[in-house]
Amino acid sequence: MPQAPLLFEPLALRGLTLRNRIVLSPMLTYAAERGHVTDWHLMHLGKFAAGGTGLVFMESTKVDPRGCTTPRDPGLWKDEFIPGLERITRFVKGHGAAIGLQLGHSGRKARNSVPWEGRAPLASHPGLDDGAEWELVAPSAIAASPAAAVPRALSIPEIQDMVACWGAAASRAHRAGFDVLEVHGAHGYLLHQFLSPAANRREDRYGGSPENRMRFAVEVVEEVRRHWPAEKPLFFRVSAIDEDGGSIEETVALCRVLRAKGVDVIDCSSGGMTPRSIVDPADRPGYGYQVPHAARVRAEAGIASMAVGLIVHADQAEAILQQGSADLVAIGREMLHNPNWSLDAAQKLGVGNAFAAIPPAYGYWLEKRDSAGFGGRPSTWQAGIEPARAP
Repeated sequence: MPQAPLLFEPLALRGLTLRNRIVLSPMLTYAAERGHVTDWHLMHLGKFAAGGTGLVFMESTKVDPRGCTTPRDPGLWKDEFIPGLERITRFVKGHGAAIGLQLGHSGRKARNSVPWEGRAPLASHPGLDDGAEWELVAPSAIAASPAAAVPRALSIPEIQDMVACWGAAASRAHRAGFDVLEVHGAHGYLLHQFLSPAANRREDRYGGSPENRMRFAVEVVEEVRRHWPAEKPLFFRVSAIDEDGGSIEETVALCRVLRAKGVDVIDCSSGGMTPRSIVDPADRPGYGYQVPHAARVRAEAGIASMAVGLIVHADQAEAILQQGSADLVAIGREMLHNPNWSLDAAQKLGVGNAFAAIPPAYGYWLEKRDSAGFGGRPSTWQAGIEPARAP
């Protein structure tokens, strides 16, 4: 008997069981209005739940209005945001998926225009909460790029206030009905800035040695875990390596500490510390180019990992799990291309009753077509990474 696909095996994390190992990676859509989610977010996230995804992640949602990457980021720095988010969690869970929220703060990378308007640093902008001038803050007064403004270095009391902001946002996320929380510590944003020897030049207990540079991230995780129920899983996203001195060895050391502090899964990305890509521009990144980072974190830090980054095809995702490189597979832009990626993967991997994971308003008709001897393949069909070649 052929082995059942691991991609479609349920996974238990604390008190939560995911229906499969497929995750919608958190992706910024820049569609919020003064921090509030809109109907866009309900549509955007709901279609992935209806498409059979196991865990659907809400994009990076900010714990502090100063931490928004753009004026269109969603927020969770006050209770007024909870009802809109609760509407989304109720819908997603009603269609069989779990729903997660990524909590973030952009630090010195805040206050930009949206990508399709150039992603340019805004010289000034009214704050998203009280209308006061939008201030950039960071571990040190070092700009993110030559075009960006120089941020103000946070004082130690302000760092401690920021830690409290993460805890309060975690509490709100629980009240809004989220099943999973992820702390965003990657891509050159505030936590990553503290971790980086290039962005963090402090000479107090939050700078200098690797242990001091990871202190802020550890305190944030401790505070989030204190406000996040023990039965709910906690993820942490890392840039496992970056283009400005961040090493896999320091990442593994951080992940060992985070595991002891109550983190359950490490979401393994890379880069983001400078405008230069982690991938050499002379080369195109290969399929699954970040999977080796997830494998190494999993093996050396003794913690579950999630692989992300150009994971496109069903058999590719299955191989990542079968080889023990990761426990979960996150799909990003490929899921934008095909919101029914999970259904497509189930058919390609030979999962019985593949239509059972989608709403009957879709599943009934698709199963009817399939059982009637359609005699062809859906338009997305491709068995592997390499396109089929004529004999």
